[in-house]
Amino acid sequence: MDKFQTFYDCIRQYDWHRVEDQIASATAADVERALANTKCTMDDFAALISPAAIPYMEQMAQEAHRLTVERFGHTIQMYIPLYLSNICTNACVYCGFNKYNKIHRRKLTEEEVKREMEAILKLGYQHLLLVSGEAEVVTGADYYEKMVRLVRPYFSQISLEVQPLKTEEYRRLHEAGVGYVCVYQETYNEAAYPDYHPEGKKHDYRWRLETPDRIAQADIQKVGIGALLGLENWRTDSFFTALHLRYMEQQYWRTKYSISLPRLRPAAGGWEPKDPIDDAGMAQLIMAFRILDPMVEISLSTRESSDFRDHVTPIGITSMSAGSKTEPGGYAEDNQDLEQFSINDSRSPQEFAEAMRKLGYEPVWKDWDTWM
Repeated sequence: MDKFQTFYDCIRQYDWHRVEDQIASATAADVERALANTKCTMDDFAALISPAAIPYMEQMAQEAHRLTVERFGHTIQMYIPLYLSNICTNACVYCGFNKYNKIHRRKLTEEEVKREMEAILKLGYQHLLLVSGEAEVVTGADYYEKMVRLVRPYFSQISLEVQPLKTEEYRRLHEAGVGYVCVYQETYNEAAYPDYHPEGKKHDYRWRLETPDRIAQADIQKVGIGALLGLENWRTDSFFTALHLRYMEQQYWRTKYSISLPRLRPAAGGWEPKDPIDDAGMAQLIMAFRILDPMVEISLSTRESSDFRDHVTPIGITSMSAGSKTEPGGYAEDNQDLEQFSINDSRSPQEFAEAMRKLGYEPVWKDWDTWM
């Protein structure tokens, strides 16, 4: 891959509709060639996520399982999100935090975060993901830094999923204790992107797209990317997620990476997905990403059902949450009217951990300390 200034320069070399056609026109021979290759190319990945690969799902599953066990063993990294705020200045049509939705808005104080933290620690977690709506005047880098420093002494790993920030702000947060930042492009289709993000800073496609570049440039140890499956053609969006991953790995090779596969869930506003992905499609994506990159972490949240998460664990998943609340104050209180989206797997962390053990997997509550 050529040397580009940012991923925006890279993605402009591709045409959305040509990639869509390439995936749709893939043949059985393309899939067989992809499975025979020792190093998966982007053309191979396009074949593996195509309709032509559906008859090869069992072969893909066996290879994905082999690669996952070879790199990660029989372990599942456990994390839990703590929502700091649901105040948002964006108008994303699919999100419960859309600024026009009539929900109660709340930003947690230090004392409220302490209560949330105490409840989470009782569940056994050591990996905390801080999440927030995007309203930089209310919840900017200063607020995040204060909250990171507040919780840092109690957790081995602090992660962040908030609005895109500047490189120097990421450096500050890294110094405060953040070791992992994830940001989802939602859709890589630049032409359609404004339709889903009509107002707010999130309307700026390029600013969001270049965020992983800024995170890596700030020397943060791990970067998470992904697309929101169901907005646009999920196969095409997944191709560009894979392209983004490959670009990041080549440009910032010292950094670790994680892929998330969030599927649209019911939320305030009642928006329906344009191109919904079914369970078989989700399984196909997980296997294809594992074959593409045996080293990448693949995360699956409580958006998915307990049965589905149990079934796909052996084919590539390395990181999951359990007992998640998607509203500010949700662990110490019961505030479902504040949630970003409804969860699908309602098992407690202990119930989830026991299910994993029955499948032969060991839940790992502590990955690595940020100071390392």
